[in-house]
Amino acid sequence: MPTYEYECDACGHEFEEFQSMSDELLVKCPKCGKKKLRRLFGTGAAVLFKGSGFYETDYRSDSYKTAAKADEAASKPAATDGKAGASDAPAAPAADKSKKTETKSPKSKD
Repeated sequence: MPTYEYECDACGHEFEEFQSMSDELLVKCPKCGKKKLRRLFGTGAAVLFKGSGFYETDYRSDSYKTAAKADEAASKPAATDGKAGASDAPAAPAADKSKKTETKSPKSKD
């Protein structure tokens, strides 16, 4: 049940009343007793969304879910599979192979 705000046009008294949406509007001011109350526009009634598709995770149909999965798979770049990622990484052992290694030949005594 929502909380409604009321204001009296006669005395200016403002107050909040917790009442059902189907209840009649209040017309008599509790402070001065005059029938000059009016309900103010405000946050009184909450909005409740029911149905299909208001949120990405709520109430989606199966056809939407399968289309979304197919769309997601198509939009992923090819570099995300394991094969392409391994070739992009720099190979540290290849740098070691490029270094020259000195080999000493046995000195011959002639």
